[in-house]
Amino acid sequence: MGDRLILGIETSCDETAVAVLRGREVLSSEISSQVDMHARFGGVVPEVAARAHIEAIRPMAHLALRKAGIHSDELDAVAATQGPGLVGSLMVGFSFGKALAWGLQRPFIGIDHMEGHLFAPRLENPNYRPPAVILLASGGHSQIVHMRDWGDYVIMGGTIDDAAGEAFDKLARFMGLGYPGGPAIDKTSDGGDGAAIRFPRALPDRPFDFSFSGLKTSVVNHLVKAKEAGNLPPIEDVAASVQEAIVDVLVAKTFNAAKETGVKVVAAGGGVLANRRLRDALEQRASEEGLELCLPSAALCTDNGAMIGAAADFRLDAGDRATWFDDVDPGLRLG
Repeated sequence: MGDRLILGIETSCDETAVAVLRGREVLSSEISSQVDMHARFGGVVPEVAARAHIEAIRPMAHLALRKAGIHSDELDAVAATQGPGLVGSLMVGFSFGKALAWGLQRPFIGIDHMEGHLFAPRLENPNYRPPAVILLASGGHSQIVHMRDWGDYVIMGGTIDDAAGEAFDKLARFMGLGYPGGPAIDKTSDGGDGAAIRFPRALPDRPFDFSFSGLKTSVVNHLVKAKEAGNLPPIEDVAASVQEAIVDVLVAKTFNAAKETGVKVVAAGGGVLANRRLRDALEQRASEEGLELCLPSAALCTDNGAMIGAAADFRLDAGDRATWFDDVDPGLRLG
């Protein structure tokens, strides 16, 4: 990574995020969140998200440049998320980035959103380098990646149904805790007993794959029966037990992959990594296994433009460039 100035744009879902990077240094990272806008619907409404991005993208780009103390003419390149994500949301950031790069006559590059999460730890952890095993856990994705080298990825496992973030959202909604579900369950679990209810840990015979739909069914059935019996458990215990079931699976399968590959570095990325219990559990297991753990700060776990800029810096060194005819790919797959 050099000292080039890159503007990174991320609009794959419901955050309008723009950052300016100089090499690994984040000069600014600005995010316009739509959480309150979508909370009344209990989830992201694609059309609403796209319209909000249209309103926010230009002001956010100006804000990021101003806070970085950079004029757009000084930029060396512009990058934007190409996929995966919501097609309308992706188009806003990708089209804006392409137009800006065209006007400045600078290189433009489309970035895989999940590769962005892979590069987020690189901004803050000098020991983060391949070979490594990385847990990627977000609202729409749960997968384990063996990064053999920068840009060389093997997907070792993934979810066969709901991702971890989806499970948090659906269960929080059922429990009446609000949206987004991950932070709601994390907060509600304070003071709760994670061992109070033993919810299932799925796919014990598939060491790298996830399944959370059965957990959702188990929680719903448990609470319905408890209500009928007039014996509802404390909501803090339910939240803590749900969280523990999800965290247990994510941690166990990540370190299964580390053992299988023999790597000495484990990392993680994605919005679910803002969960305090998950971070603590990963740190404890890494310490027990004698492995280096590289986690991004909470601000770099959620969708952000800095991770897009970090991935773009690598891609530019590799000689990758987008053409002016490239388009978004909502189903883009890592590797």
